[in-house]
Amino acid sequence: MTAGEQGYRSGLLFGAGAYVLWGAMPVYFILMRPAGSFEIVGWRVLLSLVFCAILLAVTRGLGRFRTLLRDRRAVASFALAGVLIWVNWTVYVLATTTGHVVDAALGYFINPIVTILLGVVVLRERLRPVQWAAIGISAVAVVILAVESGSPPWIALALAASFGSYGLVKNRLGRIDAISGLSLETAWLAPVAAVQLIVVGGTSGLAFGSAGWFTTLMLCSAGVITAVPLLLFAASTRRLPLSMVGFLQYLTPILQLVIGVVVLQEAMTTGRWSGFVLVWIALAVLVAESLTHHRPPRTVPDPAT
Repeated sequence: MTAGEQGYRSGLLFGAGAYVLWGAMPVYFILMRPAGSFEIVGWRVLLSLVFCAILLAVTRGLGRFRTLLRDRRAVASFALAGVLIWVNWTVYVLATTTGHVVDAALGYFINPIVTILLGVVVLRERLRPVQWAAIGISAVAVVILAVESGSPPWIALALAASFGSYGLVKNRLGRIDAISGLSLETAWLAPVAAVQLIVVGGTSGLAFGSAGWFTTLMLCSAGVITAVPLLLFAASTRRLPLSMVGFLQYLTPILQLVIGVVVLQEAMTTGRWSGFVLVWIALAVLVAESLTHHRPPRTVPDPAT
């Protein structure tokens, strides 16, 4: 086996590992019960910052981080990225801990389409007719899901919009390593996370340290669980074509859907299945069109579910 083949194979393993871990996150957050979503996100932010600081020291990345801090535009942009990822994390954890894992899966299925729309609205990109067709099919799917449930799929739309916007901000920043980026984002969010934990502690009470050793252990591992998939993803993108990374991203919502339907037995009516099928058709159209024009499916540089 040549070095290139070895790199490609290891890239596939790293990428699959990252997206499988992100797809399994609902189980991880459910195991944190009785901790609520705001406590989970608070510990996730603070412990991710601690873990990233350790990684920066161990990997001798403090120099890169200090260089990043001298870039005022990047620092401000990472503040915006931090807000967007906080919204994404909060909605995602709330969805997974309240029986809406399938809605979360839908959000990540439609994320590539939302990213394309952001390109049109923000970057003034022009779409080809087939791409507009994919967006139209997705819009019909959202309408069907809204009629079926009696309201728009707000969880899915919030996840897709926040994650798509997060990806747009990160794309404009260029290739900044995952750990430095996550360190700066969580540093911006640390005061917010601290306030969250104080409020939760003063109202319902913190599960950390009071709900048994297993819950506390799960909460303590939040930083590691957040950073490890990012490291695997970064290693994968250095070894694989972006098109392959784009295909691998669908492992996450597929696994989320399986967990929601098979493991957690969330209800899937005929109308709901119809909406999902239309979304999958839209994605198939989008992927086929991308391959025809030798362009990879749009993805984000730094998934942070």
